[in-house]
Amino acid sequence: MTGEFVIARNPEDGSTLPYLLRIPLGPEGVVLKARETWPRTGKVYCHRAVGWPTNPEIVESTPMRSCVRRGASIDLVLDRGRENRSQFVFTVVRGTREAIFWQTARTAKQARPGVSLPTARAQALADLPIVVDSHERYAWNFSHQQVTTTRRALAAGDYAVEGDDGAVVAAVERKSLQDLVATLTSGKMRYLLADLARLPRAAVVVEDRYSKVFGLEYVRPAVVADALAECHARFPQVPIMFCETRALAQEWTYRFLRPGVDVPLPGRGVARGRGRRRRAGPRRPTGARHATDPRRDPHVGPRQRFRHLGPRPGAGGGHRGFRTAWGAAGVGSTGRPLDSVHNPPARRWWIEWVGGQPSP
Repeated sequence: MTGEFVIARNPEDGSTLPYLLRIPLGPEGVVLKARETWPRTGKVYCHRAVGWPTNPEIVESTPMRSCVRRGASIDLVLDRGRENRSQFVFTVVRGTREAIFWQTARTAKQARPGVSLPTARAQALADLPIVVDSHERYAWNFSHQQVTTTRRALAAGDYAVEGDDGAVVAAVERKSLQDLVATLTSGKMRYLLADLARLPRAAVVVEDRYSKVFGLEYVRPAVVADALAECHARFPQVPIMFCETRALAQEWTYRFLRPGVDVPLPGRGVARGRGRRRRAGPRRPTGARHATDPRRDPHVGPRQRFRHLGPRPGAGGGHRGFRTAWGAAGVGSTGRPLDSVHNPPARRWWIEWVGGQPSP
């Protein structure tokens, strides 16, 4: 058994785990079936294989620096510059079934963002058709969302929705932090944003935090931060969103692409949101003039108009004075004016009592 980490094709037909991994640990080694050749975007599920095939189709063979088993995990360090440290974790699910997960330090941290994704549909849409670019290597599967994906070549963006005429109405470009830095420093970001700016709605989603920009080792963080600020200034219609993890970036993309599709509701046409219906009729004025002068407020009755002025001078206090004032002004017992407009004596007395001009 050589000290190499070997990846080969799985000879089983129709298997959902297309790769075989051979870990040189022990006399026979550990042979696992895996979905991917490296945990780049998330944890990779593995399953034990019966044995190593006689004439396998080798995909990759890499020398190792160390391979140590520590408790329920195997720490693997490969002899190469990138993608060299990983870990196989052996656990038991539902009490009996063994489960093996292949992870790195980055994917293990992304798997614990501290939040749970919502399960509600985007604006009551039963199914959102999303077009995935055929050049996307590690495409999102939208397993937590109500989405139907179709792979096809896109002129701009990695994920898009189309209108009734087949034209793209919204698109999202997915970037990891390393890919974003490479695109910014090479000058390709400007052309990418220029293509996205031609669409009605577009955005760039980064599967990491903005704070990680200032922890870069091989590129000056100030250069990347300045390039991001320049992109925001030149293309304000194409936002660059940092969504911390791959799962949160996928959720944000699902919510962003949803408004590009109109949802007709039965008997109501296109859904435009819900709101509380306002009662018909004129609105009550809220200006300072009506607050200080009740005589000009059409929503204040005659009793309230007279009450704030007090009783008629010489008519006594209390309710008796008010009744005298109402009767002299031509107001009945119900509070309605008898004829304050067409009764000149009552109107003239009202003007003298108030000491002002007749209200229109």
